[in-house]
Amino acid sequence: MTTPRTEHLVLPGVLTAEQAAATVAGILAVQREDGAIPWFRGHHLDPWDHTEAAMALDAAGEHEAAERAYDWLARHQNGDGSWYAAYADGDPHDVIDRGRETNFVAYIAVGVWHHYLATGDDTFLDRLWPTVYAAVEFVLRLQRPGGQIGWKREDDGTDTEDALLTGSSSIHQALRCALAIAEQREEPQPDWELAVGALRHAIRRHPERFLDKDRYSMDWYYPVLGGALTGTEAKSRVEEGWSRFVVPGLGVRCVIPNPWVTGGESAELALALWVLGESDRALDILQSIQHLRDAETGLYWTGYVFDDDAIWPRELTTWTAGSLLLAVAALGGHDATCAVFGGEHLPCGLDPDCC
Repeated sequence: MTTPRTEHLVLPGVLTAEQAAATVAGILAVQREDGAIPWFRGHHLDPWDHTEAAMALDAAGEHEAAERAYDWLARHQNGDGSWYAAYADGDPHDVIDRGRETNFVAYIAVGVWHHYLATGDDTFLDRLWPTVYAAVEFVLRLQRPGGQIGWKREDDGTDTEDALLTGSSSIHQALRCALAIAEQREEPQPDWELAVGALRHAIRRHPERFLDKDRYSMDWYYPVLGGALTGTEAKSRVEEGWSRFVVPGLGVRCVIPNPWVTGGESAELALALWVLGESDRALDILQSIQHLRDAETGLYWTGYVFDDDAIWPRELTTWTAGSLLLAVAALGGHDATCAVFGGEHLPCGLDPDCC
């Protein structure tokens, strides 16, 4: 294990250099020898959270460990370009959920582009390009005529036509990163440009095309975090939901009306606020969830039920730590993280309202 680079991971009231190093070490301690990063040892791995944790490792300069995580995905990709939704303890031979969720599959494009921007490693980009290409092609086979993405393919091959706003917003970011990879490789993908433009239009103008999950905070901020909503529309959306979801001094509710704040949603909201240029409010959110930090491991509890003054569930998850590290890295000016979440040089696709 190398000594992580923590200068951009130091944030007053959130992380000292020593605390940042401990959090990075906590993620590394969970990572398996084969590169897999489960939620925690003995739990499961899903491809989205695995990638989020790998991105946090890159933000800390742990590039070799992050690369092993992406190589794990490349080795265990299904023939149709997908991954299963859950692998027991990251064991590729012990699948516990054989559904294939589109936002899980797409997110590798975000991670691979982030790793390339962090390392400049063209060999890595060349090696992972077939994996990214196959993943994107799988996801776009589930795009509906209205632009939205069906959220899942069942194990029997049945496609779920229903679309989730959060998942489609995450896919929007992933498709833009995939297009950036394609441009870097000088392999234009005009069909992808059409697809991301149609998806962006659906997110911005047609909420009726998505299942109603308005109670969930992710549906509130993900259109902003995923880059589909920008400018005054994004700011208005954040303001509309603020009093519903933000619990001052504690973090962000996962779902209304439950008295439960969660670290992952809070850190992601902080990232969305940074995207909007509201770094002060982002800092306040990150400071408010320090009650979730476990001093012994440097990791973070998934959530806190404030009516009962109870940590719940009793899980220290790599993806919660990863999302916090990425939010801090953005506020700290880490170039790759800022580019991936800030949308710098990311194509928007063929949408007439594109930023």
